[in-house]
Amino acid sequence: MTLQRIENGFFFLAIVSNFENSGVKRFGLEVLLEILSNKRETYGCVFAPIAWGVTTYIGAYRVTQPLDQMHTNPFDDDKLREECGVFGVIGTADAANFTALGLHALQHRGQEAGGIVAHDETLGFNSVRRFGYVRDNFTSAKVMEQLPGDLSIGHVRYSTAGSKGNTAMRDVQPFFGEFSMGGAAIAHNGNITNANSLRKELIERGSIFQSSSDSECIIHLMARSLQQNIPQRMEDALRRVEGAFSIVAMTQTQLIGVRDPLGVRPLVLGKLGDGWVLSSETCALDITGAEFVREIHPGEMVVITANGVESSYPFRPARPRFCVFEHIYFSRPDSILGGQSVYETREAIGRELAKEAPVEADLVCPVPDSGTPAAIGFSLESGIPYAMGIIRNQYMGRTFIEPSEQIRNMGVRLKLNVNRALIRGKRVILVDDSVVRGTTSRKIKEMILDAGAAEVHFRIASPPTAWPCFYGVDTPDREKLLAATMSEAEMCQHLAVDSLKFISLNGLYRAVGGTDRDNAQPQYCDACFSGDYPVIPSDQISNGFQMKAAE
Repeated sequence: MTLQRIENGFFFLAIVSNFENSGVKRFGLEVLLEILSNKRETYGCVFAPIAWGVTTYIGAYRVTQPLDQMHTNPFDDDKLREECGVFGVIGTADAANFTALGLHALQHRGQEAGGIVAHDETLGFNSVRRFGYVRDNFTSAKVMEQLPGDLSIGHVRYSTAGSKGNTAMRDVQPFFGEFSMGGAAIAHNGNITNANSLRKELIERGSIFQSSSDSECIIHLMARSLQQNIPQRMEDALRRVEGAFSIVAMTQTQLIGVRDPLGVRPLVLGKLGDGWVLSSETCALDITGAEFVREIHPGEMVVITANGVESSYPFRPARPRFCVFEHIYFSRPDSILGGQSVYETREAIGRELAKEAPVEADLVCPVPDSGTPAAIGFSLESGIPYAMGIIRNQYMGRTFIEPSEQIRNMGVRLKLNVNRALIRGKRVILVDDSVVRGTTSRKIKEMILDAGAAEVHFRIASPPTAWPCFYGVDTPDREKLLAATMSEAEMCQHLAVDSLKFISLNGLYRAVGGTDRDNAQPQYCDACFSGDYPVIPSDQISNGFQMKAAE
């Protein structure tokens, strides 16, 4: 198959298919059907026989969506999906440009879509929302000219609630509401666990929803509040909300940041010249040149104006339960969480894993890129040499078409390739951050063995993922989680590896926080491992989800 851009969004497609090869033929036909049925304008399609039993399918068509928006990458479906990223700036000229830079640094937290809202004293509120990457949508002068002003917020999205599959533009944040005291925009990272019941109540009382996102509930709750200013209305609204939230919001003159009482999702404060910045992670401060000031505390609301930062604690105090998976996978390794370097924490996890699950081997290899710091730690602790046994294709991006199952099963090779000369004849330890469905792990193991490895040992830098997350992480249903249905020994047999070991929950806690887990009052949210949910997922329970039985 060849795909060639002609000009101005037009593409030329040619597929050569042998009639005697039914698999290739089916693939060719699927491509054409995909083009014809997926909102792409087709400008001609011919079936030209070029030799006995060989046909070229030729078509010219115009893509009505960017290529990397048509489908998400089908070969990354064995990872927990990051939640969302939020960013805001006040008190600096061209604030939207800084917001775009911040969102670019937070792109790992959401690749489906992004949006920016800005406010200018003369032109008022303006917004741009787009599907796809920040780099493709918010780097042109033509777009950024639409977002003037010294106050701006932004959001990058991966759907965890609301629409799944093809993202609808109506679900792209930030959301905007016009109130009697002026407009307000809001960007939310997390998940509201009672959104269904709130939505039903609000609709029955006359609210008209424009999206399927749980975050829109906050806007409607604010609209119904009787408070006299936006921050107070937000307080009212958030007291009705259950679950996890880190919020960046804006009015005409204020930048607002809020974290839920448990502090499940991250939010940090930075100083940018005479202005201020709110961000999901510190790595986004670095790209803008902002100075890290501090984390927004669990249960804290900050209201930032030209007069500075005002802090309050409007919620009932609770013992914090920060998401431990932020340390394992979600956050960028160059960020700081809880005063700790994410990179150093992941290296410490690898060291702890080497102590708990030693094995004789010749090489320690990461499954790139998320397994790299833990693999380095494992190597340093065990003394076994570290090596890049698997090379990641940095330019894979997202796929243009959804392949057939036959092609899909080969898909991991598009992203990862084995360094054969290094692997051949070696006993290899593969270090990865997690095992979710186990499909990718099996494919990687097969690739390593095909390259001539003598043994394959998996070491996983998290405990077994046996429970879904309802606090802003896209997790498969419990029955699709490998650890929910198999023991560690059964998973080892299923993956057909020489050994498989996960870090223990206490080992993870020691690596992250220095002490074992306090089972009576856990220091982190670890529900995906333990089934111990700090906030009851009421919507899920009403839909039939069964909590872990008391032990």
